[in-house]
Amino acid sequence: MLTIENTVIGFIGIGVMGKSMAGHLLNAGYPLVVYSRTKEKVEHLFEMGAIWAETPRIVAEKASVIFTMVGYPTDVEEVYFGEHGLIHYGKPGSYLIDMTTSAPSLAVKIYEEANKRGIQAIDAPVSGGDVGAKEAKLSIMVGGEEAAFAATRPILEYLGTNIVYQGKPGAGQHTKMCNQIAIASNMIGVCEAVVYAEKAGLNPENVLKSITAGAAGSWSLSNLAPRMLNGNFEPGFYIKHFIKDMKIALDEAEQMEMKVPGLALAKSLYDQLVEQGEENSGTQALYKYWLG
Repeated sequence: MLTIENTVIGFIGIGVMGKSMAGHLLNAGYPLVVYSRTKEKVEHLFEMGAIWAETPRIVAEKASVIFTMVGYPTDVEEVYFGEHGLIHYGKPGSYLIDMTTSAPSLAVKIYEEANKRGIQAIDAPVSGGDVGAKEAKLSIMVGGEEAAFAATRPILEYLGTNIVYQGKPGAGQHTKMCNQIAIASNMIGVCEAVVYAEKAGLNPENVLKSITAGAAGSWSLSNLAPRMLNGNFEPGFYIKHFIKDMKIALDEAEQMEMKVPGLALAKSLYDQLVEQGEENSGTQALYKYWLG
């Protein structure tokens, strides 16, 4: 049984969301070993008691439960299968939990290779952005062996409130693709609604009071539309990472011979923003498309 007394947690990837998530684990009392490409991002965690690791290998050697939350599938490949990879250096009986939004096929590969070495691996991507991470209210979608999910769930509960086991390895990532597909088209609607309100001479803040509580309500409408109106385009979730997610979903849909016109349109609009240098803005910066 995994307890605070016998569990050392590793965390690889201290970004916009990871910094809050790692902090919650420290506050829960777990010893924490962290690795990030940019050590400066981790300074506040050192003050809370985190231990620095120079490579993922050191994390693997010290920790019994390791979370990874990096940028792209190529980064996941490097962390798990590279020179200092977790698969090669992980301890038998340990747990690897990848929370990166990545390709379902890569999640299956990680599971299979980890299993050969007596290591349990689950894919557990999340939704909720920086707000959900700060408030420990993330939605966590889990794929892998159900026993591994049951063993690690008490730890996941420090990070999220909606934790659902979705099925076999890769199922968590497929569920996250459903999430991103829903968000992609919804974000277009949120932006169009805000711009329409402005052009109609309405008070957009008052409009939001009405429509967020009705059938049009969504997380993006409640949390990101106000940021648009305030000119706040700081990333709760980067455009460049959302485009990565949409590309994965488009590839998966193509393999299933499924048409996704809403997703394709959303990606094309975000691609235009990247051409304008907005790749490091938050996804709510799609609003700028209508500003000309």
